[in-house]
Amino acid sequence: MLFMHEVLKGLNPSQREAVQSTDGPVLIIAGAGSGKTRMLTHRVAYLIKEKKIKPQNILAVTFTNKAAGEMKERIGKLLATSDNLVNGQWSMVNGPYVGTFHSICAKILRREIDKIGYKRSFNIIDEQDHLALAKKIFKKMELSPNQFNPSSFLHHISKAKNELVNAKRFEGEAGGYFEEIAAKFYQAYQAELKNSNSLDFDDLIMLTVEIFKKFPEVLEKYQRLFRYILVDEYQDTNHAQYVLVNLLAEKHRNLCVVGDDWQSIYLFRGADVKNILDFEKDYPEAKIFKLEQNYRSTQAILDAAYGIISKNIFRKDKKLWTEKKEGHLITSYEAEDEEDEAEFVAEEIIKSGNKKYSDFVVLYRTNAQSRVIEEIFLNKSIPYRIVGGIKFYQRKEIKDVVAYLKLINNFSDAVSLERIINEPRRGIGEVTLSSWINIAKENSTDPISMGLKSEILNSKSETNSKFKIQNSKFDSIIKFCDFIKRMNEISKRLKLADFIEKVYRESGYEKYLNDGTIEGETRHENARELLSVARKFEGLEGAAALEAFLEEVALASDTDKIDQNKNSVHLMTLHSAKGLEFACVFIVGLEEGILPHSRSMLSPHDMEEERRLMYVGITRAKEKVYLLFTSERNIFGSTQMNSPSRFLDDIPPHLLQDAENKKSKIKSQNYNSKFKNDILDTKYKILNTNIKDGDRVRHDQFGEGLVISVKGDTATIAFKKAGLKKLSLEFAKLKKIK
Repeated sequence: MLFMHEVLKGLNPSQREAVQSTDGPVLIIAGAGSGKTRMLTHRVAYLIKEKKIKPQNILAVTFTNKAAGEMKERIGKLLATSDNLVNGQWSMVNGPYVGTFHSICAKILRREIDKIGYKRSFNIIDEQDHLALAKKIFKKMELSPNQFNPSSFLHHISKAKNELVNAKRFEGEAGGYFEEIAAKFYQAYQAELKNSNSLDFDDLIMLTVEIFKKFPEVLEKYQRLFRYILVDEYQDTNHAQYVLVNLLAEKHRNLCVVGDDWQSIYLFRGADVKNILDFEKDYPEAKIFKLEQNYRSTQAILDAAYGIISKNIFRKDKKLWTEKKEGHLITSYEAEDEEDEAEFVAEEIIKSGNKKYSDFVVLYRTNAQSRVIEEIFLNKSIPYRIVGGIKFYQRKEIKDVVAYLKLINNFSDAVSLERIINEPRRGIGEVTLSSWINIAKENSTDPISMGLKSEILNSKSETNSKFKIQNSKFDSIIKFCDFIKRMNEISKRLKLADFIEKVYRESGYEKYLNDGTIEGETRHENARELLSVARKFEGLEGAAALEAFLEEVALASDTDKIDQNKNSVHLMTLHSAKGLEFACVFIVGLEEGILPHSRSMLSPHDMEEERRLMYVGITRAKEKVYLLFTSERNIFGSTQMNSPSRFLDDIPPHLLQDAENKKSKIKSQNYNSKFKNDILDTKYKILNTNIKDGDRVRHDQFGEGLVISVKGDTATIAFKKAGLKKLSLEFAKLKKIK
């Protein structure tokens, strides 16, 4: 009973109820800042200590490595007793499995993927590598980049995989010329991946589901293993993740999902908010709990956020409350332009007094909005950090060293081979490399093994005669392949950090990077930083350590690396801010066509997503929120005059205070309802027109659109392709569509 008291200590009544309801399906609606991570970790501890569930029979799924790491650490502290401490810390060996969807599936596939024709030593390719592979396939298929976009094809493939549509089914459902070409591309793309014994991120989940469906005995094994399943951020699951979770939970039905439908903002990644909204339809016997006490924000911030989200139709209702009753009103500021907007942000930060730079975040809808803010911050010597810049693992020197390690782990990885064959230069050109890889394919082997069989590679067989390899190149190929094979053997007996250092040095890459320049020294230091990552895996041996390291690198995300302790202002998109908190939040660009985005104007479903995005932005704040919009904005090379965002009207007026514009003394009182016509040229005579709000119209240049508002002689219209436009009704020649 003493331990139960400790496990439930510090929980509020709603959290305590959710922790103690362990059997059967459970849905926990956890509002922003309501302590859901604390509740989840206490629930795992309660299952182990009070319900006597074996730790290895518990699966906890998160969406980020950072969240998984925090959960492991907190579980460790809760369960730390004298009989399970190792070197003073709780050991996760034989503990509950905590990880992301992708890391869980990668672990399962390491054991089961040979059942569908892959080797267990598969590599996981990242976004840059799969784009390089796509361009290579484009070349083979003789597709013109002017006619088709490789990134567009990859987007369609990713979307298909998230819906569990494989290449064969995609081909069968293809309609129209573009989809037929995309289907052929999908087939070629998957064939190249399989030849290279590689997977992309979406394969990890799709192939796991495929194995579970094809081999019921494998599914049953993991159903027996994972008797209790917890899923965090359930509102962000896509169809493939939804199917995976429900397959695993099918036998015991001990599924606990935690999430907030108000924070579902990843529609563009395939997330389906219906997964959480319809949970009770999937599990009619489900118990429902709501965590409504907020520990982050003031009541004014919560009420402002509720004003925005309450306009959404498809949502589960809740009312967040906090004990922090006092607090600042929401400050709104109408800037003259984007420079004035950035100046205001900078001045507010400078005059903030005793606050650190890291207490502030500037949020925007699109990355393009950061440019002016950066310029002003530089001019005023305000340190800042952009989340979403060049990621550590995307730096060339890091990708090159990792490509060496991938090839050493998986001789079939042609993508990695092509990347590093001339890093440093070995005199092996594109024709030689292509011939070498094709000869290997013709002989049903991998390029490294082929390179070590010099008598076959150099033979004048009918197969080899189709390909061109100059005699002078054979020594370079054989020497390189011998190095890769030797490193593969050494990897089995050296500690991972020592092994990576050996590869870095003996490949010649260290000398190649360290060329005596300042840039070279920086790249060298970056490459050596990999050794710090490698030391995390010192508890593993040989191939297992290398595979775990490559998995960590492949699945690392930018938001996992956000350091909120570094004293600089954070600049990021609203999507990147999910899960973070700051004392003061600035949201810029609150204008129709920017936030909400112009793409959402024609779709109520998409508009609800924009509201959720705005809600997420406001609820990042602990103390203070600033909402900024401009009279006119120069963006994407053109000047736009947009109405203030409708979201400003959704906030109760008593929660808002206007900041005075010192430049022009213009103050905005009622936003959309009284948007100033004097900003626009209204000297033309208002025509007797029957075009009104909500009409669908067609324009000769911009095509079909929806009339958002008509003010005097000016109509604000959202066009499907051209986005948001303000047009004069006197000159626009609009045709009404019935």
